[in-house]
Amino acid sequence: MGKIKQMAVLGVIAIILSVLIAGCGGDTAKQTAQKGEKQVVEFKYPELVYYDFIYLADELGYFKDAGVRPKYIGKLATGQVIPSLVNGSIDIATRHTPVVIAAVASGADIKIFAAGSQSTKQWPHMKYFVKADSEIKSIKDFAGKTIGLNSFGACSEYVTKKYLQENGADPASINFKTAPEDQQEVPLLRGDTDIAIIHPPASGRTAANTAQFTLLFSDYDIDQGLSGMCPYSVNGKFAREHPEAVKELTEILIKTAKWNNEHQEEARAIMAKRFNIDVNQAEMYEFYPDQLVPEAGVKYWIDRLVAANKLAPGQVTPEQIYTNDFNPAKK
Repeated sequence: MGKIKQMAVLGVIAIILSVLIAGCGGDTAKQTAQKGEKQVVEFKYPELVYYDFIYLADELGYFKDAGVRPKYIGKLATGQVIPSLVNGSIDIATRHTPVVIAAVASGADIKIFAAGSQSTKQWPHMKYFVKADSEIKSIKDFAGKTIGLNSFGACSEYVTKKYLQENGADPASINFKTAPEDQQEVPLLRGDTDIAIIHPPASGRTAANTAQFTLLFSDYDIDQGLSGMCPYSVNGKFAREHPEAVKELTEILIKTAKWNNEHQEEARAIMAKRFNIDVNQAEMYEFYPDQLVPEAGVKYWIDRLVAANKLAPGQVTPEQIYTNDFNPAKK
C-alpha cells in the first residue's frame, strides 16, 4: 500500500507540473504578443471649456491608432493649468505665452513646442463685452471699471493694460475679477463686473445675445493678432522621457490644425456638441497650419513682461521659452 500511495502522489505531482508548464507556456506566448503590440504613451491632460484641438483631434479619432494619446485628469481652474504642468500633475498644456514665460523665468522645467491657435480678424483670440445698456463705448471709458477675466498673468490682463496705456488711461485704476470662462456673463449681468473678456467657444454665445450684451472690440482690433498665439507646452521631464511621443503629438496637432482650418463649420459643430453649446453660438480658433512657433509671438510677450516690470531685461531668451525641434516642418 505504501508503494501504491507513493506512486499515486508522484502521479499527482507529475500532473500538477504538466499543468504548470503548460500554463507557463501560455503566459510566455501572451507576453510575446503584448511585446509585439504598439506601445502607447499617455499624457495627462485637463478638461476645460475651451476651443482646444487636443479635444478636436480626439473627437476626430486621430489618437485611436497613435502611439500617444491624452489621459484626461478632470477639470482644472484656468489659473492652475501651468502650475500643474510645472509640478507634473499634467504633461501637456495649452495656455497663453506670458504665463509660460513667467514660469520659465522662475525656473520651471517646461517649454512651448507647438504654436497652437492664432488670432485672426474672423476668429480673434478674445473679445471684450459690456451690457447692452452700458455707457462704456471704448477703451477710453475703462478707467475705474471692473473687468472680468479667466485668470491673471495672461493675455486678458496684459493686452488690456497695454491698450489702456496707449489710450491715456491708468491700468492701476482697473479692478480685475476672475471667473470661469463660460461663466463670465453672470457677474457682468449682475453688475459685479463692467466689462467681460471672453474666449471661444463661449464668446460666441455672448456675441449672439445682442439683447443683453454689446461687443466692443477684440484683441485682433488691438494688435492685429500679434499677441494672440496660444501655444502648447510640455513638461520637461515628460519631453526627455518621451521625445517620440511629443514628436507624434506635434504631427497630430499639425494634422488637426489643417483639418480645422479647412472644415470650419464641421469643426465648430464638433466642439459645440462637446460643450453642449448651440452650434450657431460656438466660436472657434484658426490654428497655425504647420504649428511652427513664430519667434515674434514669443518675443512680443518677453518685451511686454519686461515693460510691465515682471521680468528684468535679458532675464529670459526666446530659446529658453520654445522649441521647434519636435516639428517635422522645421528646416
